[in-house]
Amino acid sequence: MTKFTIRVVLHDDPTWDDYEQLASALAARNITDVLTNSEGVQYKMPPAEYQCQGDLSAAEIRDICVAAAKTTGKPHAVLVTESVSRAWVGLKRVDG
Repeated sequence: MTKFTIRVVLHDDPTWDDYEQLASALAARNITDVLTNSEGVQYKMPPAEYQCQGDLSAAEIRDICVAAAKTTGKPHAVLVTESVSRAWVGLKRVDG
Protein backbone atom coordinates (compact mmCIF):
# COMPACT_ATOMS: atom_id res chain seq x y z
CA MET A 1 0.00 0.00 0.00
CA THR A 2 1.18 3.48 -0.83
CA LYS A 3 1.28 6.22 1.82
CA PHE A 4 0.33 9.78 0.95
CA THR A 5 0.83 13.06 2.77
CA ILE A 6 -1.72 15.66 1.72
CA ARG A 7 -2.22 19.38 2.22
CA VAL A 8 -5.59 20.95 1.54
CA VAL A 9 -5.89 24.71 1.92
CA LEU A 10 -9.17 26.58 1.70
CA HIS A 11 -9.09 30.13 0.31
CA ASP A 12 -11.28 33.26 0.71
CA ASP A 13 -11.30 33.60 4.49
CA PRO A 14 -12.28 30.08 5.54
CA THR A 15 -13.67 29.59 9.03
CA TRP A 16 -12.90 26.86 11.55
CA ASP A 17 -16.29 25.37 10.59
CA ASP A 18 -15.17 25.19 6.93
CA TYR A 19 -12.10 23.19 7.97
CA GLU A 20 -14.21 20.94 10.21
CA GLN A 21 -16.52 20.27 7.26
CA LEU A 22 -13.48 19.51 5.11
CA ALA A 23 -12.07 17.13 7.74
CA SER A 24 -15.40 15.30 7.94
CA ALA A 25 -15.64 15.01 4.15
CA LEU A 26 -12.07 13.69 4.00
CA ALA A 27 -12.65 11.24 6.88
CA ALA A 28 -15.65 9.85 4.99
CA ARG A 29 -13.14 9.08 2.22
CA ASN A 30 -10.64 7.42 4.64
CA ILE A 31 -8.32 10.42 4.72
CA THR A 32 -7.38 11.56 8.23
CA ASP A 33 -5.23 14.06 10.08
CA VAL A 34 -3.75 11.44 12.41
CA LEU A 35 -0.40 9.66 12.01
CA THR A 36 0.44 6.39 13.76
CA ASN A 37 4.03 5.56 14.66
CA SER A 38 5.60 2.09 14.63
CA GLU A 39 4.52 1.52 18.26
CA GLY A 40 0.88 2.30 17.43
CA VAL A 41 0.88 5.73 19.10
CA GLN A 42 -1.24 8.28 17.24
CA TYR A 43 -0.34 11.93 16.62
CA LYS A 44 -2.37 14.84 15.28
CA MET A 45 -0.96 16.35 12.09
CA PRO A 46 -0.51 20.12 11.66
CA PRO A 47 -3.57 22.09 10.48
CA ALA A 48 -4.61 21.43 6.87
CA GLU A 49 -2.36 18.33 6.67
CA TYR A 50 -3.82 14.87 6.09
CA GLN A 51 -2.69 11.36 5.27
CA CYS A 52 -3.98 8.15 3.78
CA GLN A 53 -2.83 4.78 2.53
CA GLY A 54 -4.13 2.87 -0.43
CA ASP A 55 -3.61 1.36 -3.82
CA LEU A 56 -4.34 4.59 -5.69
CA SER A 57 -2.18 7.10 -7.52
CA ALA A 58 -1.35 10.58 -6.26
CA ALA A 59 -3.65 12.00 -8.95
CA GLU A 60 -6.53 9.79 -7.78
CA ILE A 61 -5.97 10.88 -4.16
CA ARG A 62 -5.86 14.51 -5.36
CA ASP A 63 -9.22 14.09 -7.08
CA ILE A 64 -10.75 12.56 -3.95
CA CYS A 65 -9.47 15.52 -1.91
CA VAL A 66 -10.78 18.02 -4.45
CA ALA A 67 -14.24 16.44 -4.20
CA ALA A 68 -14.08 16.74 -0.40
CA ALA A 69 -12.88 20.36 -0.58
CA LYS A 70 -15.73 21.26 -2.93
CA THR A 71 -18.22 20.35 -0.17
CA THR A 72 -17.08 23.50 1.67
CA GLY A 73 -17.95 25.79 -1.24
CA LYS A 74 -14.55 27.47 -0.87
CA PRO A 75 -11.83 27.79 -3.51
CA HIS A 76 -9.04 25.44 -2.54
CA ALA A 77 -5.58 24.10 -3.25
CA VAL A 78 -4.53 20.45 -2.91
CA LEU A 79 -1.02 18.99 -2.79
CA VAL A 80 -0.51 15.22 -2.62
CA THR A 81 2.90 13.67 -2.00
CA GLU A 82 3.68 9.95 -2.09
CA SER A 83 5.59 9.07 1.09
CA VAL A 84 8.20 6.35 1.45
CA SER A 85 8.72 7.16 5.13
CA ARG A 86 7.73 9.84 7.61
CA ALA A 87 9.51 11.39 10.56
CA TRP A 88 8.15 14.04 12.89
CA VAL A 89 8.70 15.86 16.13
CA GLY A 90 6.49 18.12 18.23
CA LEU A 91 3.13 16.76 17.11
CA LYS A 92 0.52 16.36 19.84
CA ARG A 93 -0.30 12.83 20.89
CA VAL A 94 -3.89 11.76 20.34
CA ASP A 95 -5.30 10.53 23.66
CA GLY A 96 -7.62 7.58 23.82
